[in-house]
Amino acid sequence: MTRMRGRVAALLGAVAVVAGSALTAPSAGFAVAAGVPGVGGGITGQAPCPEAPGFICGTLTVPFDRSGATPGTLDLRVALTGNSSAPRGDLLFLTGGPGQPGAPAIERTAGKLEPVLKDYRLVMFDQRGTGQGALQCPGLQEDMGSSDLAVPRRQSIADCAAALGPDSRHYSTADTVADIDLLRRALGARKLTLDGVSYGSFVAQRYALAHPTRVARLVLDSVVPQQGFDPLDLAALPATARVLRAACRATGCTTDPAADLAATVRRYDNGARILSALTGFEFVDPNYGEVPEILHEAAAGRPEKLLEFFEFVHRQVDAAPAEELSQGLHSAALCADSRFPWGTTDTPVDVRPAALERTRERLTAEQTWPYDPATATGLGSMLVCLHWPREQVPPAPHRRKLPDVPVLLLGGDRDISTPYELLYEQAESMHHPQIVIVPGAAHSVQNRAENPAGRQAVHDFLLR
Repeated sequence: MTRMRGRVAALLGAVAVVAGSALTAPSAGFAVAAGVPGVGGGITGQAPCPEAPGFICGTLTVPFDRSGATPGTLDLRVALTGNSSAPRGDLLFLTGGPGQPGAPAIERTAGKLEPVLKDYRLVMFDQRGTGQGALQCPGLQEDMGSSDLAVPRRQSIADCAAALGPDSRHYSTADTVADIDLLRRALGARKLTLDGVSYGSFVAQRYALAHPTRVARLVLDSVVPQQGFDPLDLAALPATARVLRAACRATGCTTDPAADLAATVRRYDNGARILSALTGFEFVDPNYGEVPEILHEAAAGRPEKLLEFFEFVHRQVDAAPAEELSQGLHSAALCADSRFPWGTTDTPVDVRPAALERTRERLTAEQTWPYDPATATGLGSMLVCLHWPREQVPPAPHRRKLPDVPVLLLGGDRDISTPYELLYEQAESMHHPQIVIVPGAAHSVQNRAENPAGRQAVHDFLLR
């Protein structure tokens, strides 16, 4: 692990530089002082963003509970460029998670999208429960950080559910979709162009289904299907073999990491922990450097490097405060949005474990290899929602084609979190999708890929 720790520290440093410096400052063509007419009258308190003074920040106030049963409002932070008369209108960039804020990333995102920002006004916002208004669940945050899959302590789940209480049901994607439509009106926009990454791609699709006449075009990066994430992760499990073998060929390794992964899971019954670590590590190194060696040694009965790898990813890669990715919001949204082996979160808690066990018994080795069925039913987000209190959940839209607008689907061939198999499956729900798979890229192509082909595809698509 010593060699990997040194190389990964350098990679993490490179990622931090990109995230912190935001590549370039905004050009004078689209950054203006706060208070210019037309920025959006429904966005109050407009002023230069403290951390990015070339951009405008303000507040969008939304109802907490749209039924009116629970009074109160939420103030959501909005950040945007000042070119309110941009010829192609507003480009709303949606971050991932669920749980990541948007406004703090305005400068970095503008650097990635600068070629299109004479034509579009870039808008980002903190979805409810994120950023400065992040839902706080300290135990769950410590256990999971930014991971979807890390297995939390049972007490951490109980403490989070108790802290949020019945109000947690107001942090679903349906609530965020309604907030976005209020944001659209506050901006004075008839339609929005949406660019969503990971969970942001899910939000973008749900908005398009709810408001089909209010969408101009869609960019979906690292695509989550419109019906929601699969808590069993049955696309990611087999995709791991493809991804690790491709990375192995690219780096010249001489082992079969997929076979070694299967042997390691059989020996140690630790598939969920391995998948969680790999999906964290892909953000740092899409070549999965030294992972084949680690798995080869573990398969042979020497797990020391694997245990170091787990600890490294948990402490150095996945660790994140709630203000960067709120596990409270993450849990509330996924438990409200998703369908599980037991149904929805409206299912009584006491009948859920038996339904999950029946699912495990029906899963086949072919569905889960190089992992095992216990991996599919033992992933972190699944276990959080297994124990989440029963609550009424919003109705899901009937699956149907998205509106007939231009759609770009963007993926990386090294992505385990949202493998491109999901992207191709999702393309079937669209009229004329454009698909771009970027070689050597992992999750979040626009933000993280070294290969610029994905960003160039986005620029070309948005200006077409």
